[in-house]
Amino acid sequence: MSGPSTTCPIDLRDPGLLADPIRGFSRIREESPMTRALLAGRDAPIWLATRYEDVAAVLSDQRFVNDPANVPGVDAAAIRERMLEARGIPREYARYLFEGVLDADGADHLRLRRLVSRAFTPRHVQALRPRVEKITEELCDRLPGTAEHGVADLMEHFAYPLPITVISELVGIPEADRPRWRAWGRALTSLAGMRPGALAEPVREMVGHISDLIAHRRGHPADDLLTGLIRAHDEQGDRLTDAEMITMVVTLVFAGHETTAHLIGNTVAALLAHPDQLARLRADPRLLPGAVHEFVRRCSPIHGTRLRYATEDIEVGGVTIRRGEAVMAVLVAANHDPRHFADPERFDITRQPDPRRETHLGFGHGPHYCLGAALARQEAEVAIGTLLRRFPGLRLAVPPERLDRQPVPMFWRLARLPVRLGP
Repeated sequence: MSGPSTTCPIDLRDPGLLADPIRGFSRIREESPMTRALLAGRDAPIWLATRYEDVAAVLSDQRFVNDPANVPGVDAAAIRERMLEARGIPREYARYLFEGVLDADGADHLRLRRLVSRAFTPRHVQALRPRVEKITEELCDRLPGTAEHGVADLMEHFAYPLPITVISELVGIPEADRPRWRAWGRALTSLAGMRPGALAEPVREMVGHISDLIAHRRGHPADDLLTGLIRAHDEQGDRLTDAEMITMVVTLVFAGHETTAHLIGNTVAALLAHPDQLARLRADPRLLPGAVHEFVRRCSPIHGTRLRYATEDIEVGGVTIRRGEAVMAVLVAANHDPRHFADPERFDITRQPDPRRETHLGFGHGPHYCLGAALARQEAEVAIGTLLRRFPGLRLAVPPERLDRQPVPMFWRLARLPVRLGP
């Protein structure tokens, strides 16, 4: 079978889909598992894979690639040019957006991943836990002082500061520079950042900042990932180019704090909106390591993957994806697929009791499985456990339906999380 499975492509900016993506994408999955969608910066519609089985297939099949340049006969330069124009990013900065570990395939992807993978092994992440716990306790100490009229913004004063501090220390970002990364993150992930020309200045600033940081670290080496990347570049230039080094820093810092911050925020909001699950977790904190898997399944801020391009005609879900066509794997639809999860819309912290197993696709699947998954799980576990222990009266300051979310397609992010910390 071939051809689109719906007459009209889905508009990913549809207000109803932005307001309730779980139900919206679940409906799409049941009506048309492989369907077309419109995406900014693309002349042709893309494909959406929504069933668990199809999403896992797209992410694990090496005939799908992240870099369109690896597809025979495809004009990758034209694809990139349209993406740059849509976001208003100057051409001279294209290499910093398209030459990173997230865009590489095959041997190049493995080469880049190996340069930093040792820092994210379960053993190394476990060694970081005392530091993560200390940062979390310090943030909890300061939380009451941030409250205005009894209300504190948990995103601003807890969910963001924890992961940005952890990843910055790991990579080697000075404390004084971290507020700038927060501002760049807002620019890159907000609706305002999608307006033409909005990203030109943030991208220029980031590239200049990292270049200056690399120059400084060359003269002042430290025990951090940045020093390791510089060493790999200087001693074995064929292992890492200048652009790849800068892009790696951008990727590690953003992926290491933006997604984790919103995972923590979304999880707290979900727990406070489900008092039965909150009470269960408070009664038995030993459930927390297993509950983190449900947090990721239900509360992940990333609802869709980067585009993957078919290198040949490939059948997925009964539809033929033609060579060169782009597919987005819709993680939120896969993680609520009733063929794989019983009663998937139910928030159940005991759904996956064994913390060593992972049945959801919140961290992706296949060669591009999230490099920092172990660190994200640990930070979420420590953050939620500490917060509930330190503030037994924690509650939302507004009804759950009034929480302010950022209306960005394929992301589920809170703009703020107002809470009352209790007595």
